[in-house]
Parts: sequence; C-alpha cells; structure tokens
Amino acid sequence: MANEGLDQTAEKNVYRVQGFTCAGCAGKFERNVKELNGVHDAKVNFGAAKLTVVGNASVKELEKAGAFENLKLSPEKGKVQTVKEPFMKKYGSLLASGLFIAIGYYAMMTYGEESAQSILAFLAAIIIGGYSLFIVGFKNLIRFEFDMKTLMTIAIIGAAIIGEWSEGAIVVILFAISEALESYSMDKARQSIRSLMDIAPKEALVRRNGIESMISVDDIEVGDVMIVKPGQKIAMDGLVVKGISAVNQAAITGESVPVEKGIDDEVFAGTLNSEGLLEVRVTKHVDDTTIAKIIHLVEEAQAERAPSQAFVDRFAKWYTPAIMVVAALVAVIPPLFFDASWETWIYQGLAVLVVGCPCALVISTPVSIVTAIGNAAKNGVLIKGGVYLEEMGALKAIAFDKTGTLTKGVPAVTDFEMLNPSVDDKEMLSIITALENGSQHPLASAIMKKAEQEKIDYKSIQVEEFTSITGRGIKGMINGTSYYVGSPKLFDELLQGKIPNDVKERVLALQNQGKTVMVIGTNTALLSILAVADEVRESSQSVIKRLHEIGIKKTIMLTGDNQGTATAIGKEVGVSDIQAELLPQDKLDTVKKLRSEYDRVAMVGDGINDAPALASSTVGIAMGGAGTDTALETADVALMGDDLRKLPFTIELSRKALTIIKQNITFALGIKLLALLLVIPGWLTLWIAIFADMGATLLVTLNSLRLLRVKDK
Repeated sequence: MANEGLDQTAEKNVYRVQGFTCAGCAGKFERNVKELNGVHDAKVNFGAAKLTVVGNASVKELEKAGAFENLKLSPEKGKVQTVKEPFMKKYGSLLASGLFIAIGYYAMMTYGEESAQSILAFLAAIIIGGYSLFIVGFKNLIRFEFDMKTLMTIAIIGAAIIGEWSEGAIVVILFAISEALESYSMDKARQSIRSLMDIAPKEALVRRNGIESMISVDDIEVGDVMIVKPGQKIAMDGLVVKGISAVNQAAITGESVPVEKGIDDEVFAGTLNSEGLLEVRVTKHVDDTTIAKIIHLVEEAQAERAPSQAFVDRFAKWYTPAIMVVAALVAVIPPLFFDASWETWIYQGLAVLVVGCPCALVISTPVSIVTAIGNAAKNGVLIKGGVYLEEMGALKAIAFDKTGTLTKGVPAVTDFEMLNPSVDDKEMLSIITALENGSQHPLASAIMKKAEQEKIDYKSIQVEEFTSITGRGIKGMINGTSYYVGSPKLFDELLQGKIPNDVKERVLALQNQGKTVMVIGTNTALLSILAVADEVRESSQSVIKRLHEIGIKKTIMLTGDNQGTATAIGKEVGVSDIQAELLPQDKLDTVKKLRSEYDRVAMVGDGINDAPALASSTVGIAMGGAGTDTALETADVALMGDDLRKLPFTIELSRKALTIIKQNITFALGIKLLALLLVIPGWLTLWIAIFADMGATLLVTLNSLRLLRVKDK
C-alpha cells in the first residue's frame, strides 16, 4: 500500500479498527497517523474498518492518533475482540440530553421562554449531549480544520450567544441521533463481510499419531488429517482421503446444491458436510484458505475508490469551505447593506452552517459500494474494487473464451450409433472401451466415462496385439477378431473407398455439428459410429439470451478451435458473433477492436489462458475462482462457482448500485439545496437544518442497504 518510491524495507502492519462513526473521521484518523514519527505512509479502509501502516508505530501511539473518536485497534490476524458497550454507557448521554430538553420545554411553558429554569435545562442538554462533539470541535478550530464537528460546534456556540438555547439543544440531540444512525448503517453494511469471517469453524477434529483431538485452526498444519462428521462445517481447505459425501459449497460458490465429494476431491473451509463421514488432508494454512483469500480481497476491494466516490471526495474538499463562506455572507450582508437584524441573520448564517454539513454526501457512495460488494461475495461473485463494480454496469459488449467457459472443457460422448443390427450395442461399447483403455488419446477418457456411467464391464475383456496407428486410430484383437477404432479416413483406406454413402453423410452431419467422429469396425465391415465433443454448459444458452435481454449489445465467442466446431457451438449458445482459429495475440487484438467500437468490454475466460485479452478488457472476468489462485489474482471479477449464471446477476447488481449512488448524491445535495432556499424568506431554523442533514444521511444509508435485497435469479 506504500506509495511508489517508498522504502520497500519499511515494515507494513494491518490493524482492524473499532469505533469509526463517519467517513470524515476515518480521513482525519488517516492524516493523524501519517503525522506520527516513524510512519512513512498510512491508509484507512473505511468500508472494511482497517488501517494499513507502513513504518513503525505502536498500537498505543495509533490509538492516541484516534483518541478524538476513542478508536480501538487490534492486529488484523489476531482475534478480534468485539467489546459490546453497555446500553446506558453508549446511549446514556443521549437519553439524559433528551430528558433535559423535555424539562426545558416544560419550564418554558410554566415559567416563560426566557426563564432561568428553561435556560439551565437547555444548557445541561447541550453540555451532556454535545460534550464529545465540543472537545473535537474546539481542537479542530484551533488547528483551522473545518469538518462537520467544527461546523456544529460553531453553530451551537452561536445559538447560545444569541439566546437560542432550545434550538442549540435540539441541534445537539439530532446530531447525536444522526451519528448513531450513520454508525449503525455502516456496521450493517460491514456485517456482510463479518458473516463471511464467521463461516469457517475456529477449531477442528484432527488425528495425530493415532489420537483424535480438537485443535484450533491456527495450530493445524499442512498434512494434518481432519475428521469431518455429517452436519459439520469443514474448517480448512484440503483433499478428501477417505469417505464419500455431499458438500454444500454455498459459502464459497453461492451455489446451494450440494456437490458430491470422494477421494482426491478438493474441499474448502467454511463448506458444510451434509451426509457421510469424511477424512480430509489439510493442504493450506488457515490464512491461505480460499475463504480467507475471498475475505481479504473483498476488504481490499472496499478500499478501491470507485469513480463516483473519487468525485464525491474531490467535491467535498471545496464544498465545506464554500459553505462556511456562504454562511458568513448570509450572516453579514443583510445587516450591513440592508439594515436587517443582526440577531436574525447571524441565526440564519448558523443554520446555513448546520445544513451544509457534508455527512450524507460523504457517506452516499462508500455505504453503497460496501453493501454491493458484500452481497456479491455472499452470492459467489468476487468483485475486486469499486471501479469494477461500476464498470460492470456500463458494459456494452462481452467476449467469451469457448473452452471451459461456454463449454465444460471436458470431452464427452454425444452420439453412439450402431451400423450393424446383429451386434449388441452394450457388447460393442465394451469392445471399444477395452481397446481405448490402452490408448493415450485425449478422447479415450470420454469413452471410458460413458462406459462407467452405463456400468459396462470392459476390464475382463482381453485385448491382444494392441497397436496405435499414428494420427488415425488404434487396432486390437479380441476373441480372434481384429477391431479398429479410428477416423473415417482410416476406414476409407481399409475398405478401399467402399464406405456406404449414408454412413458418409451421417459422419459429415456430425462433423458439421463440431463433433469429432470415430468409426468402429473390422477390416471388412463397419460396426458403429461414435461422436465426441466438448459439451456446452447447460446454462450458456440461457445466459447469453439473458445478457441480450438486459441490453448487452454484442456477445462474441473467441476460440482457437476450428471454424466448423466454433460455428456449431456459437449457434447453439446464441452469441451474436463468432471468431475461430485465433492465437492469444488475435484474441487480444479482437478485444482491443471491440473496445474502440463499444468502449466498455468484458472478457470472460478461465483466468489462466488468454491473460493478455483479460488484461486489455475493461473488466476481466474469471470462471471458477474457487480453489484457483490464478483466477483470484488475475481477474477483476471472479465467478467463484464456475457458474456463468452469476454474470447477469453481477451486471444487474452493478446497475442497481450505480442507480442508488446517483440517487444518494441527488438526495444529499437536493435536500440541502431545498433547506438553503429557506434562507431567502428567512424561514430556515437550526432544527430544520439539522433535521435536513439527519434526514439526508438516513435516507442515503437506508437507500444503500436496499442493495442487500438484490438476489441471484
């Protein structure tokens, strides 16, 4: 996180921060830490409530820098001690202030507006409710730092000077309520990340030297064997060494349908073992598990400023001084030039100060981004920054890699047809599988898989004189008969061009569908045809259709495969354009061309191949982030469950977030502008001003929390 050119040997420490109440306070804390001796750089991540310090500073020194808001720090990887303050300690001063305001109004009605009893009651309300506000406000005034607490302090002192005691007390209590609401809303948004942290168990049953015992995850080592009973959560990433079960991986992939796991299958920390007893050999330390990486990347993503947030931050820098100038002019010009009442217009100037507090504006964007990124993570989509969240919603075109993205990336038998009715199809399949069992051909695995699915016995068949015919097929003798499995060209040679026309037409039809065709027979007769292809994902067609429905103008499939296969698959899934026989450089050129034409273009791939194309796109989207370090690190967005259906959901979430951010900025500025217009007829009061500020803050936070309700359809 250190700035460029910074001493790379400087120590970097990350801390979790408790006690932030507002984005402005987080910025002030960052500036204070940067001024400490021994600190080269510091960065506060308000969304994740974290501080990164480059240099040397003790926790005591850092907490002193945050003493203005009583901040508490703990090391990022240490145990987070969440101290729950007693209700009366947290809200006691607020309640007491409210009680004195009630007494003040009672005294006003009983003894008159200017009575000593009412003034004393309102003064008590101001001191009790605004004590912590005044301490910070006075310190800021001395340093000429003009944040919202400084503005509030000036306004309340001014109200007291001109005798508006009740107004000052109302401002204090409304400001305290506003701060409590802002703090609550950010905590609610952060909760989506905290809930991820609580997914994985903190201890696991481990067998060491034949003894089973419960061990803290911090003490589990790579190579240890965990015993996971049905109904228990898996504590660490690992490989199954014993047992078969269904595991619910919703925490990682967002997919609630349990996945079958057997020996040598990978399992992830935080997932739920549904049925059988599993023994799992640990493959990663607790800080390196997939769930730990997701949490880390999501928290880092919240620190990345989105374009709209950067705009708000720049705007707020000159907005606050501008409000102070306007307030001063409102207070001074009417009395000086129009012989108006000093008391009336100083009061109006103070009200302008209060209404100008930039709370709602500053929080309008970060609370939306934190909420949206947290929601996406819970649904199995990892978005690595606010900038990518915003860009996803503005996409015009999406390019897809074919293999492993639109298709499963695993060859499968799609067609098996008998040409000789006298031979049983199961017997024929057992002969083919027995022959392919000795082959090293990549398509052999597809045939073996089909035989296993149909429970065909092929291991008992004896194959003699097995021979590989390079580039054309294989040959072997079974029960005295020589069988061949190979390309149509092989049989054209064997039968000396006497392949029947109907068989030729069938072979050509299958090839035009993008399938690899194998013919099975002897040196005198054809027995069957078998076709193998990389299967299209069940979701590909519906996803492409949905993308077109939500306004994506162009979907293009990029592949290094031949034109025939590409055309067949492209037509099946419904993409608007197909580019075949491409080298990685060609894919890169295509993405660049798309960007010049459509401006914002996403590339969807597996995160390993096509790295140049992924990098040159506006947003690089990787398939299958779960367990794939490369995908997690290279992509801007990772679809954790290898599930394309998450793509339309992510685009819709992004668009919703963009809409809400724009609404928030409009609300925040619009409400303040309306309140400021009340100055013209002299109707703006201090309590209306603070109510407008509190209302705007509450409105933008509640509006942002609507993003938690966006669901994957």
